[in-house]
Amino acid sequence: MDIIKISQINKCFGSKDNQVYALKDIDLTIEKGDFVAIIGQSGSGKSTLMNILGCLDMASSGSYQINGVETSQMTNNQLAELRSNTFGFIFQRYNLLGNLSALENVALPAIYSGANITERRERAKQLLIDLGLGHKLENKPSELSGGQQQRVSIARALMNGGEIILADEPTGALDSKSGENVMEIIIDLHRKGHTIILVTHDKNIANYASRVIEIKDGTIIADYRQNEEIYTSSAPVKKTTRNLLSLYKFMFFESFKMSIQAILSHKMRSLLTMLGIIIGIASVVTVVALGQGSTQSIMANINSMGTNTIDILPGKNFGDMRSNKIKTLTVGDANFLQQQNYIDSTTPNSSTTGTITFANDSVSAKLNGIGDQYFDVKGIKIESGRIFSAQDVKDSASVVVIDQNVKNKLFANGENPLGKMIIFNKKPFKIIGVAQKLTTVGMSNDTLTLWAPYTTVMNKVTGDKYINSITVKVADNVSSQMAENSIIDTLTQRHGSKDFFTINTDSIKQTIESTASTMTILISGIALISLIVGGIGVMNIMLVSVTERTKEIGLRMAIGAKQADIMQQFLIEAVLICLIGGTFGLIFSGLIGSILQFFLSGSMTLSYSVNVMVLSIIFSMLIGVVFGFMPAKNAAKLNPIEALTRE
Repeated sequence: MDIIKISQINKCFGSKDNQVYALKDIDLTIEKGDFVAIIGQSGSGKSTLMNILGCLDMASSGSYQINGVETSQMTNNQLAELRSNTFGFIFQRYNLLGNLSALENVALPAIYSGANITERRERAKQLLIDLGLGHKLENKPSELSGGQQQRVSIARALMNGGEIILADEPTGALDSKSGENVMEIIIDLHRKGHTIILVTHDKNIANYASRVIEIKDGTIIADYRQNEEIYTSSAPVKKTTRNLLSLYKFMFFESFKMSIQAILSHKMRSLLTMLGIIIGIASVVTVVALGQGSTQSIMANINSMGTNTIDILPGKNFGDMRSNKIKTLTVGDANFLQQQNYIDSTTPNSSTTGTITFANDSVSAKLNGIGDQYFDVKGIKIESGRIFSAQDVKDSASVVVIDQNVKNKLFANGENPLGKMIIFNKKPFKIIGVAQKLTTVGMSNDTLTLWAPYTTVMNKVTGDKYINSITVKVADNVSSQMAENSIIDTLTQRHGSKDFFTINTDSIKQTIESTASTMTILISGIALISLIVGGIGVMNIMLVSVTERTKEIGLRMAIGAKQADIMQQFLIEAVLICLIGGTFGLIFSGLIGSILQFFLSGSMTLSYSVNVMVLSIIFSMLIGVVFGFMPAKNAAKLNPIEALTRE
């Protein structure tokens, strides 16, 4: 029974005007179970014929049938399945993967045929034991002799059954003793029913075959039998069957494992590939964390001015030289605004400067006359004691709350200030509370500040009928902008003209948030460029990797890998490299943040967002997909025989 039939096969190279024929009008049939030696000198076309027989290369014209099926009509995937399930290749230079053990090299073809790890490891182990390599299962090719490597190559050829064994100069790289051992193994395989097609230039090797085909200048010049030994008792290897979804999942996880092996076996190259991604992700995350931290810090200061508050001051705006001469704001204005439904609370403000005297110390300070709701409106917390009440305001009580600077200046010896009497501009005040440290924007850290009821300040200290400002807290669920417009309209009507201006903390907050957001986006965009540059670096190094691993790709295709399998593996490698790079980038960013905060003593705050970190990881994976696609595609498109023969 003919297993192989070829008719009028031609193979030519070069352009139409300068064609060179490697094979010319070859007609050949090979019976199942035969042992055929194809002999000829270098350049005769024997290797080209074997490559076509093994579906590693395609003929320029003619017909090639295996078991009655025309190969020229097969797709790339069908040819890959044919190489996987029908052929077993024994190469002159072994073509073993250096980063895999003997067992893993032998088991490799079974991955592409869908066998699970237990099945393929058991079969690979048994094949190596049968070939006398049971003690070398975990050895890498570099730890094996030439003869041992060729036996591993033979075991790999048998992994999926090897119905047809194609041996290309199997003893060409071996010493005579190892060569004899290999030929004994091949003869034994023939007796077990494998169809053997052996290519050699050595007539002594050809004498082992049952049939000899001599080729010269691309043409068969002799075809004769040396004996009638044909064996067809080979037991087929059980094939693993999987549905499409199961096969896809299986190959994905296998490609994932092979990608990890490839990354670990080239650690330095992988690290250099990751470097651009590490720097890019670290830059983006650090810049965003810095922007968010700065925004939060500024917002905290803005909130310390009062949440959702509006300050009303005399004059046209900040810097108005006439503002100190405008005396139109009154307590009546504050009380009138208090009655509006869009206002939650109001507090009149009257301030003056003077001298505090306590015991033998005298210091300059600022006294703020305020309402009882001022502390709540401004978000000022009390460290000890209490704030004054509405009754204190009504009674013009001589009570005062001091800040930390006054406490530190006048009570440096640790004495409790509560209940003590101090003199401000010759007026006595009783200390009833101490405020926590202030962080209000624009307030000097060394200013000594006291707070007293505005009635007390106006009636007992300054004698003013007018107030310096009004602080308004807008009611919940009311637009701050709408409330500000209403306040302006109301007070303009009361005064007859607009002789005041407003400071809306909500507007300031929105402006700062918008500015901070814009700056963060701008700087992040710059950092993003470094990430894209890193992605281009990944693509370049992956392209180099494809070139370096061309022979590996050719081998994988020869033992059954489909184009999709090759592309998937290289794409997963690129994504993994970027994913690991992104993870290291996050760690590096955290390290940068810790160093910055340590050396800047807390003056710079970084706020890391989980969302930003997750998005960075996702983005790094997308970089791997985008920039890894072309190298993966290039790898998948390689011609098997060109890849195998490229140095």
